[in-house]
Amino acid sequence: MKYYDLHCDSLTVCADNGRSLSDGGAQADFSKLKKSGCALQCFAVFTEGENAARDFYRYLSYYDGQVRAEGATPVFSYADIVRAESRDELACMLTVENLGFIGGDLNALDGLKAAGVKMASLVWNYSNALAYPNLVFENGLPRFDKSSPEGLTPLGKEAVKRLEELKIIIDVSHLSDGGTDYILDNARAPVVASHSNSREVCPVSRNLTDAQIKKIADCGGVVGVNYCKDFLGGEPLDAVYRHIARIMQVGGEDVVALGSDFDGIPAYAELSDCLKLERLFSYLSKRGITPRQSEKLRYLNADRVFKCFG
Repeated sequence: MKYYDLHCDSLTVCADNGRSLSDGGAQADFSKLKKSGCALQCFAVFTEGENAARDFYRYLSYYDGQVRAEGATPVFSYADIVRAESRDELACMLTVENLGFIGGDLNALDGLKAAGVKMASLVWNYSNALAYPNLVFENGLPRFDKSSPEGLTPLGKEAVKRLEELKIIIDVSHLSDGGTDYILDNARAPVVASHSNSREVCPVSRNLTDAQIKKIADCGGVVGVNYCKDFLGGEPLDAVYRHIARIMQVGGEDVVALGSDFDGIPAYAELSDCLKLERLFSYLSKRGITPRQSEKLRYLNADRVFKCFG
């Protein structure tokens, strides 16, 4: 069954462990993705720490080699998505989780565009020169019940403008409430939360408020539902359904999408890898998600966003 997935960590996990992305035992490797019906997978390059800039280019080289070896289609434009489907190939979209590695060099964003980066988030769990995360730490431990009101730094605001000019999709997953609200209140293009859920269903700071979901819908963006139990607040498959239902209730059926976070989360029995997604789609149908709503959730809504960015 055809679907798009807005976020997985398979690229960095396989690279760090010396495994093939083709069939390396990841939750979302090329072999499993094709068998599961995936038409487009967003592969995130995640970096942190003092060697983040060096690591980014190491991951980029690994990704390029793996995609070429597989005969998959790297997505530089929307035409590549269309081309991949016509050839029955997996479309691979490169994204960045945490732009902190660019430091103060906004010119680096032009290089990311040239490398094929189509979507990027400003921050992960720790603040950087651009932004603050939605995760608050106390005594070295995360407090999921608290959220940061801090917004973007002045440099972060400039980065947002440059990302919009380059037509790189802005991803607000992991971003503080203040930063998310700033971006959504000033959005000139669709904004994405690639792997976030509803805070009303599960009250943790990694999830989105109803107001934020509504703003994402209003700017034409999408929310990719994350399969992590910490952010679902219950067992898949029921919890995934409840988040999807709430997001559609608040923002309409055109705002919801899939953002698994595979290889960034444990392998839960019900959704241990992408081969289990047929089970999820069947469950959603039994809970009342209509065929048309399912089609929008699986790929149509995300496809609309990708088309906007050319």
